[in-house]
Amino acid sequence: MRNKIETQIKTGYADLRRSEKLAADYILEHLGEAADMPLDRLADSAGVSQPTVLRMLKALGFDGYKDFRYQLVAELAKSNVAEEGSQPQLMYGYTLDEAGSLEEIPVSVMMTTERMLEETVKHFPGKTYKKVISALKSARMVDIYGVENSEVMAVDLLTKLLYLGLPCRHFTDCYLQQIAAGSLTPEDVAVGISYSGESKDTVDAMRSAKKAGAQTIVITNFTESTISRYADILIPTSQDQTFYGNAIFSRSTQILLVDMIYMGVIASDYKHYMKQLNRCEQVVSRKAYEHGVKR
Repeated sequence: MRNKIETQIKTGYADLRRSEKLAADYILEHLGEAADMPLDRLADSAGVSQPTVLRMLKALGFDGYKDFRYQLVAELAKSNVAEEGSQPQLMYGYTLDEAGSLEEIPVSVMMTTERMLEETVKHFPGKTYKKVISALKSARMVDIYGVENSEVMAVDLLTKLLYLGLPCRHFTDCYLQQIAAGSLTPEDVAVGISYSGESKDTVDAMRSAKKAGAQTIVITNFTESTISRYADILIPTSQDQTFYGNAIFSRSTQILLVDMIYMGVIASDYKHYMKQLNRCEQVVSRKAYEHGVKR
């Protein structure tokens, strides 16, 4: 869980001088140790002077080094309590409440998204990535399933694969998704996108696709979710539980994965897919005004 001190430092980081950023970087990387360090030792460890550390803390809103250490110790203690489960965590990575500062939200959202993206890459090995690209390229038909927030990503994946000339489809109607899944063959690929892995319509469609013999690819946050049972190729995102914020942060990791897949297909046969993209560009360019909108 991100603590207030870390958020405070990152919020004011861009306005710091270069030497002050060195001190801030050291503190961010050694929050637990910094709480027990005297000023001279922290400055030496960061490779800056003591006045630089003090200027940095003043710029970030602390009254001095003593005030900084006091607040840091208090925040670390609160974080430990939260990790033990005695305080509710309302949002992934940080707690959002009415007492929070509005100015801190952009940095908090960025930090949270950054951590989720890092976790997603960590759980997406190169071998799995290659299998996904190979399966999509060789498929007779690619069926894509997703509902609610995940449907946005299903449409995005559909659009990108169509640009590359791959045969694929996505139905917004859940009944049609189910019917389409049942008509697949072993030459086809079914892609199911579900953050929770428990969306009934998406799970049912993937179950039908699996039963029909299609190769199945699942993008979900949880390896132990119901939809994972029907995955030949499983792409988990972060494995961390979210609550009210899941609609926001699940979308970020799904965007990342869709873009990775898109770029991977292009790289697998660069000349071929660039020709295809150039043909699409000609079509799209005819839909744009040449010199802006005439008034």
